[in-house]
Amino acid sequence: MLVVNTHEAKTNLSALLAKIEQSGEEVIICRNGKPIADLRPHKRKNRLTAHPVMGKIQINYDPTETLSEDEWSGETI
Repeated sequence: MLVVNTHEAKTNLSALLAKIEQSGEEVIICRNGKPIADLRPHKRKNRLTAHPVMGKIQINYDPTETLSEDEWSGETI
């Protein structure tokens, strides 16, 4: 893990990003010796995994089904 100060990070941002992209190494940016930010490689989320809350929602009807005459008010807004 590489530790740099804010001035060095600002001056060498492109080089730091290239290093992260190539090696996957994380960079900690410090101000006055205290960590303020982490730079790390971006990790894509798996979009095929169901959301923990949204995956529990169940729809008990067909949302593409047309309405019957009784259900359709015929009014327009």
